[in-house]
Amino acid sequence: MKNVIIALVVLLFSSAGFSQNILDKFNEQDEITAVIVNKKMFDLMSKVKVDASDKETQQYMNLIKKLDNLKVYTTTNSKAAVDMKLTADKYIKSANLEELMKVNDSGKSIRIVAKSGSTDAQIKELLMFIEGNSRDNETVLMSLTGNFSLNEITILTDKMKIPGGDELKKAAKNNK
Repeated sequence: MKNVIIALVVLLFSSAGFSQNILDKFNEQDEITAVIVNKKMFDLMSKVKVDASDKETQQYMNLIKKLDNLKVYTTTNSKAAVDMKLTADKYIKSANLEELMKVNDSGKSIRIVAKSGSTDAQIKELLMFIEGNSRDNETVLMSLTGNFSLNEITILTDKMKIPGGDELKKAAKNNK
C-alpha cells in the first residue's frame, strides 16, 4: 500500500511539473528572448526597503510576495512564433486554463487565460499570448504563477515594463 501511495505522489508531481515545463523549451532558443524570474528572486525583491508613503510601491511589494514564477518569451521570428502559439494552445488545454479575454485589434491577436485560485477573484496562474501582426511582428508569451488578483498584476506589468501590460489593464477593468 505504501508503494502505491508513493507511486501516485510521484505521478501527480511529475505530471504537474510536465505541464509547467512545456514552456521551458523556449528558455534556450536563439530566436526567442526569454526572461525568467523565480520565487527566490521575488523573495529577495520583497525584502528591499522602500518608501512606506508611496502607495503604489507598497502595493507592488505586497504583490511580489504572492508570486512564484514569471516567464516572458518574445520573438519576431515567424517560425518560433508559430511554435509558441501551438505550445501555448496545447498548454492552455492541458492546464485547464479559462479564457478571460480575447482581442483582435488591427490584426494583432491577444488572448488572456487563467486558472482561478481559492476564490473567483484570485488567480493561481495567468497566461497571456500576443500574436504579432504585419506592422508589429513581435509575438509574446507570458506565464505568471502565484496567488494574486488580476487588478494587482497591472502594477507588476507597469513596474517591470512587461510586454502586454496594457492588455492586462483592459482585462482587469473588464473583470471588475
